[in-house]
Amino acid sequence: MSPLRILGIVLLVAGIVALFFGWQASESIAEQAHETLTGRFTDETTWYFIGGGAAAVAGLLLSVFGGRNR
Repeated sequence: MSPLRILGIVLLVAGIVALFFGWQASESIAEQAHETLTGRFTDETTWYFIGGGAAAVAGLLLSVFGGRNR
């Protein structure tokens, strides 16, 4: 298995974990109260979603296309 494919799998798992933590944070009472009052999530929760989504997509692409020989 190529190093790029391994890196892709690690990024994919890290992205999924970050998305899970973002989802958990968004379900808290304090976060829901903040969202109700302001209409948006806190910056920390938003960064969990952005970072987790970006890492998951990058990891998926690297794991699928990272090990191909030219």
